Amino acid sequence: MPKLKLQKNIQTIAKETLINEAEAIRNVVEHIDNDFEQAVLEILNMKGRLVVTGIGKSAIIANKIVATLNSTGTPSLFMHAADAIHGDLGMIQEDDIVMCISKSGNTEEIKVLIPLIKRTGAKTIGLVSNADCYVAKHVDFVLKAIIDKEADPNNLAPTTSTTVHMAMGDALAVSLLQAKGFTSQDFAKYHPGGSLGKQLYLKVDDIYPKNELPIIQETDLIKSSILTISKKRLGAAAVVDKDNNLVGIFTDGDLRRMLEKHDNFASLTVREVMTRNPKTITKGEYAIRALNEMREHDINQLIVVEEQKVVGFLHISDLLNEGII
Repeated sequence: MPKLKLQKNIQTIAKETLINEAEAIRNVVEHIDNDFEQAVLEILNMKGRLVVTGIGKSAIIANKIVATLNSTGTPSLFMHAADAIHGDLGMIQEDDIVMCISKSGNTEEIKVLIPLIKRTGAKTIGLVSNADCYVAKHVDFVLKAIIDKEADPNNLAPTTSTTVHMAMGDALAVSLLQAKGFTSQDFAKYHPGGSLGKQLYLKVDDIYPKNELPIIQETDLIKSSILTISKKRLGAAAVVDKDNNLVGIFTDGDLRRMLEKHDNFASLTVREVMTRNPKTITKGEYAIRALNEMREHDINQLIVVEEQKVVGFLHISDLLNEGII
């Protein structure tokens, strides 16, 4: 192992880095001003897209901001600043808004690019860490991500500046989504895949019809009820009265408890051993709520009901199979 040339403990270095970057984000709050608000309003009312550009580390931050904006309902494109002056400038339309990201605000590629963008008629936003720079003086709106220094002790590697730029991008995205009244249902439209998407759109009705529907009467004998539970393979059966209203559930657990108490159960009815007031989920509810109910009450299944009538069963394995967990 090579000898480490450290003047400080590694944990101390890591903690100081995080503290420095957290303080920089806190300090940049002071620079949220009228330009920021006007930029948000312009983006809200634009007819085109928000094109975000940068070079080097700023290009990476630009990509992340574009991804966040697109996923929250603001149509956005990434354009690399170097590629822009070699043909990609053609993606910019008059109704677009272009946001240029640069720590110094004096990067040569950006300085060349801004006059070309203005010729298209598109409005411009600058996201910079230096308020006295070329970008700040030549764009329509300036987002000031001002920092004192980088976390790097040499004050060279983009660390604190990229963190603050990304945070400003998040502030922009959240301001836009709240101004538009963007809801979790809207979010689901853009995130249909994976467990996150399914939590937002998958409903109980999408799952339970695939399952068997074990229903027994409260007056049924235990023997026949065990056969029903075994045949339907859900480990439980809904118990109904003579009017087919739900009155209980008979589970594998109820069966084990019964066997511990009774040597002879030939004459026992379901009413005598069932669990009353079972946990249910209403038809039409989201599957994530069913999962939360199962977790809260430490159970493996829920009876799906509609106006106290049993319409289906939902098992924890169904949610596992759907990838919602």
